[in-house]
Amino acid sequence: MYISNLDANKLTDTQMTKLLFSDIEDDNENGDCILVVGSSKAIQYRLPKAVELYKQGRANKMLFSGGVKWNGSDLSEAEALKKEAISLGVAETDILIEDRSLHTLENVLASLLVLDREFHLYKIRRILVVTTSYHMKRLHLTLKTYMPEWITYSLCPAEDNNTRKDNWSSSELGRQRVKTESAKLITYVKQRALCDMKVNI
Repeated sequence: MYISNLDANKLTDTQMTKLLFSDIEDDNENGDCILVVGSSKAIQYRLPKAVELYKQGRANKMLFSGGVKWNGSDLSEAEALKKEAISLGVAETDILIEDRSLHTLENVLASLLVLDREFHLYKIRRILVVTTSYHMKRLHLTLKTYMPEWITYSLCPAEDNNTRKDNWSSSELGRQRVKTESAKLITYVKQRALCDMKVNI
């Protein structure tokens, strides 16, 4: 079945789990850059995963994307991630930032220019993608929809405490996140804002 055929209001817990969490395992390939999209807790959950990939030598550059300033901070998501990454041993010269985007689609669109200026898009072959596991499917489809078709992706999900494949349904926060994310994904595909894909539901 394709995502465009789904009704968000009729999905069971099992179906939502398959929709969001299936086929997002890391293939362990190396790439040209590690892309990390921001959130209010990206430093806590997404950054450690990205730094781990960097220190493993999976990619030599990191791109932090996000322009939102959380809780009255003077720093954007991207700037805050950069500051913390440097403290964790990432070379400042290996860090790129995009600090204008306010949501997932803008993360991708605004990152295009940064990637082109650093690498030239036609030279990029693979990007390592870091976000929380429940958000990965939408980010991946956004990349596939708007990035050049020759670029491939290694999906490297970072796990938070409440919204993992094995525990999201056991907390109100996890349930809210997964229901909202499932509805967004289906809506955007039906609007043709995201490319469609077949899912085993």
